[in-house]
Amino acid sequence: MSSETNVAEKQMHKTGVKMVVQVGMLAALALILMFFEIPLPFAPAFYEIDFSEVPVLIGCFTMGPMAGAAVELVKILLALVLKGTTTAGVGELANFIIGCSFCVPAGLIYKKNRTRKSALIGMGTGTILMTVIGCVINAFVLLPVYSAAFGMPLEALVDMGTAVNSHITNLTTFVMLAVAPFNLLKGILVSVIVFLIYKKISPIFKMH
Repeated sequence: MSSETNVAEKQMHKTGVKMVVQVGMLAALALILMFFEIPLPFAPAFYEIDFSEVPVLIGCFTMGPMAGAAVELVKILLALVLKGTTTAGVGELANFIIGCSFCVPAGLIYKKNRTRKSALIGMGTGTILMTVIGCVINAFVLLPVYSAAFGMPLEALVDMGTAVNSHITNLTTFVMLAVAPFNLLKGILVSVIVFLIYKKISPIFKMH
């Protein structure tokens, strides 16, 4: 009985070590992807899309939603160390919540039923949640915090939105016409990429 227990303990230790390594590897890849930002024609210059959520979502699908959240957290902490912060960590916390609102629900849904249909439903659900939560957090947290951090009135940020879209005239239209499309597009693009590559790379992450 003790030998069986030892074997089980060794297997659990091996699995735990492998998970830590894979979380670190995915977080490092996510960090690299954060530096490749693409400007969007419908949003101000400070809204640039990146694909750092691709490794996070892969982590959610292969190791579970909590492991995916760990990838998101490590990615943001690494970026904080490398880039620093102008918002006393508030912006980073908000970005962590927004990222998890996309990846964790997708991971939870896929975990219950590991099929392509489930993955699509999960990613669709995550995209909608990220869009809604992203709008709320941007309106009530991120935009006011960045306004204070850069010493400029909130109206000045709205004016930057007006410069690229004349229909943006206040905070509400800014969120609806810039923030919402930004998160919606990001969720769709990340979902498409993961859907196309997941089955090809998932064997690398098997935990046994």
